[in-house]
Amino acid sequence: MFRPSLQARHALARLTLPAMFVVAFGLMLVGKVDTVVVERARTAIHDASAPVYLALAEPLGSINKTIAEISGLWGMREENTRLREENEQLRRWQGIALTLDAENRRLKSALRWIPDPEASYVTARVVADAGGVYAKAVLLSVGPKHALRKGQIALDERGLVGRITEVGSRTARVLLITDMNSRVPVILETSRARAIMAGTNGPWPRLLYWTEGSIPKEGERVVTSAEANAFPANLAVGTIRYNAAGIPEIEPDAQLRAIDIVRIFDYGLGGFAPPETPGRPTPGRR
Repeated sequence: MFRPSLQARHALARLTLPAMFVVAFGLMLVGKVDTVVVERARTAIHDASAPVYLALAEPLGSINKTIAEISGLWGMREENTRLREENEQLRRWQGIALTLDAENRRLKSALRWIPDPEASYVTARVVADAGGVYAKAVLLSVGPKHALRKGQIALDERGLVGRITEVGSRTARVLLITDMNSRVPVILETSRARAIMAGTNGPWPRLLYWTEGSIPKEGERVVTSAEANAFPANLAVGTIRYNAAGIPEIEPDAQLRAIDIVRIFDYGLGGFAPPETPGRPTPGRR
């Protein structure tokens, strides 16, 4: 078997790099001189390799589809486990709710309880962040023959949104509970202590003037109070949280940052209505 000498191997090694440069330059020159030939060659290569690509694409697609199905099945298994746990928890809560409902009915029957009349309501869509004299308000689009009036209560599907402050022929303005001019009498659901929820123009209103000796607890739920006949009792408001300064605030249940549709309830209340201008009560009203 022929084996080149050491000097020959060194010479070939020194010639390899220049030869590659020459070949590369030649290919570039051919491409510049006759692009049609290069394009035809490239097209011919692509045409020749297309059946190979097609033959490989189908099994690769099947493999990818199978992998996706296996991943989906594994995800469905985890999802089913989570749903079973949630269903068990809901069944437990359903049993507790049914027991409490039956007990509540018995107590009301024994006390000859007179139920509150059901409130009527209409649904309206939020069309703008109204602003104006109030920092936190929204504008509702209502029909031309509506029966809305100032002071009616606005709620979304989760909780209290605010109250109507202005009514037009086709629009109504709602003052949100986060506005600094908003004041809502509330009750701490656990301790039943009364307090005032005051807006701050921020995302969370503050809790003020709670009953002495009843310190608000972190995570305690807050509902409306029927004090002064301004709000009906027990409307969901939010949950207490303490800020960095140690001041109790309320995280609203209502989705105030993304309000789309609200319901305006008429509870037939004759209490205080919101002021016409922030910080300036309407003449003739207390």
